[in-house]
Amino acid sequence: MELRQLRYFVSVVEHGSMGRAALELGVVTSALSQQISRLESELSTRLLQRTSNGVVPTDAGLAFWRQAQLALRHADAAASAARSARLSGHVSVGLAPSTASVLGVAFARSMRERYPDVRLRIVESLSGYLSSMLGARQIDLAVIFHEVPAQRWSVMPLLDEPLFLIGAVDLDGMPSGASVRLRNLDKLPLILPSSTHGLRSQLATAFKRARFEPNVVAEVDGLALLMDMVCAGMGATIQPGAALARPAPVPLASVPVAEHYATRPNMIVSVSDDELSPAGLAARVVLADVARQLVREGRWPGARLRTPTVHET
Repeated sequence: MELRQLRYFVSVVEHGSMGRAALELGVVTSALSQQISRLESELSTRLLQRTSNGVVPTDAGLAFWRQAQLALRHADAAASAARSARLSGHVSVGLAPSTASVLGVAFARSMRERYPDVRLRIVESLSGYLSSMLGARQIDLAVIFHEVPAQRWSVMPLLDEPLFLIGAVDLDGMPSGASVRLRNLDKLPLILPSSTHGLRSQLATAFKRARFEPNVVAEVDGLALLMDMVCAGMGATIQPGAALARPAPVPLASVPVAEHYATRPNMIVSVSDDELSPAGLAARVVLADVARQLVREGRWPGARLRTPTVHET
């Protein structure tokens, strides 16, 4: 016996008609009649008497209707109690530095507003390290930029970030215009992450496809220091738009990279759903909601939303 069948039966008795009850419930009459017949078969008794004017409950149906109403009230009260109960527990979330700069504070604020009894731990690290921490169960979920094979994770594609050439407005050789191709950067001095950084690996692939040899004058893995050097006029960098989220002490120019493959995918990756705690499941929903809101409000430079789906790998 299902709660759905109880609701169907109560509605039929209250309306005195299969058709009117089906209309209120948003189901076809044949499906409603089939569920009532299954209920009668399970109880081995006739609950409704068909008449020329509709249906009326039998004596057994009347007795069952009273108890069904009581059961539904209890079920609704239980659901209300569950919804109003304050979720507690703890969750660890990993963010890369560029992602944290645009998403971190808004996510933490939203978690505190929605789930004040959940203790949130945010770990800021490179995407590759976050993947390792997920594999070692040191964090519950993270925003990373590539899938790792042979891991039983839940993966939610979130958004794509085009890359930008970013530099001081007075930097020699800094291009202007609506976009720039990698091969046109010539000998512009570049400050990039080192080879251990996921973005540098992606850039290396893009440089190879564009047949461009970059003039890398410095390698810096910390985003804050890297952007400080860019602001100081020591070179330009290539970063996703999230790197522009923090206020800069000097005016910076940002030009989108024209190559369509110069894009960084963002995905929310977590341990499998059967391992993820209720607090972790809630945090994943909040993280996705906040990210989408930032993109829609234009507060995540250049980002484009993906269709929200979750799959296991």
